[in-house]
Amino acid sequence: MTKAELIEAIQGAKGLPELSKKDINTLVDAVFDGVKKSLKKDKKFAYPGFGTFSIRSRKARTGRNPRTGEQIKIKASKSVGFKAAPALKESI
Repeated sequence: MTKAELIEAIQGAKGLPELSKKDINTLVDAVFDGVKKSLKKDKKFAYPGFGTFSIRSRKARTGRNPRTGEQIKIKASKSVGFKAAPALKESI
């Protein structure tokens, strides 16, 4: 699903007040900005019934260049992980 499709799905949802696509876009952006801020500050974001996003650290390691086979050093990095809640897993 793309952002545009998400906005259309929200606009077509029953039981919500009529909002313009511009207002929904602002709302969606605010939600994802809140998730980013929570990850930066608390290192995790949990939404009950959906799942938990958390910061995961990867250690530095040695890898190989697939073209040349040469060994390369891969720096330590951080990424975002997601663990689905049981309710989400059952609904799929």
